[in-house]
Amino acid sequence: MLDANIKAQLGAYLEKLQRPIELVASLDGGAKSAELRGLLEDIAALSPKVVARFDGDDARKPSFSVAAAGEAPRIRFAGIPLGHEFTSLVLALLQSGGHPPKVDAATIARIEAIPGSHKFETYISLSCHNCPDVVQAANLMAVLNPGIESVMIDGALFQEEVAARKIMAVPTVYLNGEVFGQGRMTLEEIVAKIDVGAAARDAARLDAEEPYDVLVVGGGPAGAAAAVYAARKGIRTGVVAERFGGQVLDTLGIENLISVPHTEGPRLAMALEQHVKQYDVDIINLQRADGLVPAGADGLAQVKLASGATLKAKSVILATGARWREMNVPGEREYKAKGVCFCPHCDGPLFKGKRVAVIGGGNSGVEAAIDLAGIVAHVTLLEFDSKLRADAVLQAKLTSLPNVTVITSARTTAVKGDGEKVTGLAYEARDSGEIHEVALEGIFVQIGLLPNTDWLKGTLALSPRGEIEVDARGQTSLPGVFAAGDATTTPYKQIVIAMGEGAKASLSAFDHLIRGSAPVAAAQAVSA
Repeated sequence: MLDANIKAQLGAYLEKLQRPIELVASLDGGAKSAELRGLLEDIAALSPKVVARFDGDDARKPSFSVAAAGEAPRIRFAGIPLGHEFTSLVLALLQSGGHPPKVDAATIARIEAIPGSHKFETYISLSCHNCPDVVQAANLMAVLNPGIESVMIDGALFQEEVAARKIMAVPTVYLNGEVFGQGRMTLEEIVAKIDVGAAARDAARLDAEEPYDVLVVGGGPAGAAAAVYAARKGIRTGVVAERFGGQVLDTLGIENLISVPHTEGPRLAMALEQHVKQYDVDIINLQRADGLVPAGADGLAQVKLASGATLKAKSVILATGARWREMNVPGEREYKAKGVCFCPHCDGPLFKGKRVAVIGGGNSGVEAAIDLAGIVAHVTLLEFDSKLRADAVLQAKLTSLPNVTVITSARTTAVKGDGEKVTGLAYEARDSGEIHEVALEGIFVQIGLLPNTDWLKGTLALSPRGEIEVDARGQTSLPGVFAAGDATTTPYKQIVIAMGEGAKASLSAFDHLIRGSAPVAAAQAVSA
């Protein structure tokens, strides 16, 4: 089942087990059960501390549990956790075997203190790059707290269950039989959502923070670069972010970051956070900025958070990035995650053998159509313009596929559904004005991004597109407030450009500080 190289690597990991573990499989006579048996036998052969049994009686087949020997299992995998989920399996083996997790002591204590019984069921696809974060978080919570269980369910393998629960996007998480959340969630987000008193405690703590010399709002490439450059100046630096990594977390392949031939979004986001953590930077995660108050007589700007807390700073760098642009047509929001999707890599496998549409003829739209064509029965690509805008090589690949229809000069007018899921869409042929309908089960929207600047309206100058207006130094219309990245008027929304603009905004903020009321630390840094 596993090749020699993977076996060697896994064997080295299993040497870290501190106590025996048991893998108990529930199988039937199918090919997938035979495949799972082979995987578990391979794992058990790599360590004397691993025992595989095949006498499980779980209703989901194939599936298996992971637990310390002699303990009731609290982690289960329904399906074969390969692909992106192989790391989830390795971590479950190690953590069940007593290997300590790489989580701070405060988070561990919060998880251990969660009262009651909680059963997480996480529906995934093996091609989803966001799903492992959720699976690994739920699994770790199950390891640390006897009242918590975690089950990973491969939606492509258990399609009847997916259909019964009307799941049309991954990851989808159920908690105690009720929908808990959809999309990527970090361990901290899940814990905060269960620990209902956490928000009030965090708000009180943040209100008590001393003012920052530089406060960065946003944790994407621009925000991370700004934080690193500020911290290296020896000044008090903070980063407040709704989720560290930002839009990068939803990006799959990255091949144009200079000196890095290939990486993936989640991996880059982790590297950004690790780099920032090498410096004395306060990272304030899971907090959404809700308002900006310009500096008053005390020279301090205020960033108000949705939690009710307020952070103060001598200078602010806005790096809030962008989000997926929606079509804004009737039915779109009603059927979001019920057939209307934004990530073909994550949600595509749920539409195996079905009909889908891709909205958008740029690179992202054509790439999505190409990827989906290998999974679904048919793809209809709709482009508003009279021609596709994607690179020629992508268009050539697209036109070679037999199960793809391209419709240009098409304006999507409505998403159709039966109250529970998408059943089709309507579009206007712009050359004739005629309205057409297409019967399908899924719609993947790929029409660009919108800046996350709604919270800044009326506070500083924004362009007609809602972008923060900045000059060559990253200065906004407010003194001491700078901006960088996809939220600004800087052209070309690219990761490498965002990083450079973040660094530039940070240097400009430092220059603003030393020319004004420079902090002692900054003066010392300059003299050094």
